[in-house]
Amino acid sequence: MNDTIALLRARRSAPPATMSGPGPTSQETEILLALAARVPDHGKLAPWRFILFEGASRMRAGEIFAEIYAKAHPGEDDRRVEVERNRFALAPLVVGVISRAAPHPKIPEWEQILSAGAACMNLMVAANALGFASVWLTGWHAYDRSVLARIGVAEHERVAGFIHIGRADDPREDRPRPLLADIVTRF
Repeated sequence: MNDTIALLRARRSAPPATMSGPGPTSQETEILLALAARVPDHGKLAPWRFILFEGASRMRAGEIFAEIYAKAHPGEDDRRVEVERNRFALAPLVVGVISRAAPHPKIPEWEQILSAGAACMNLMVAANALGFASVWLTGWHAYDRSVLARIGVAEHERVAGFIHIGRADDPREDRPRPLLADIVTRF
């Protein structure tokens, strides 16, 4: 079995709570982003972009999440608000993959959205290939327009995913995967 097949077979998501540092260096981050951008992109539109949350910016984002969550849930338990405050603090690097899909005379929006999803997956596989753990998450904050405006996501853009990247020493068990007999048909 070649290394690529072995990597794909071994890849597992790791919850951010199991992650620690150090995170990717600036050179490794550049490699990760360059590989994330090497996805099918009909029309060469680059219908996605990346927002990096690292260092103190993770906590600044968390303050935004906590503030907006607390306003939307008055009287909520302080521990729940603290969860929002620390949402991006657990992994050393969080990459927001932002879909910029838009009407185009030749390229369907659906293909552009799929390209953003492929960027998420390439980023996760590349992170694992460099020895990091990763997980692709969204959550309420990925859909809340007041959050998105404050973290730099334009009105016409959407979050394809927040990819959390860090170190995770604990072995990750595989989850049950669908049986091919249940998901494959032949025409």
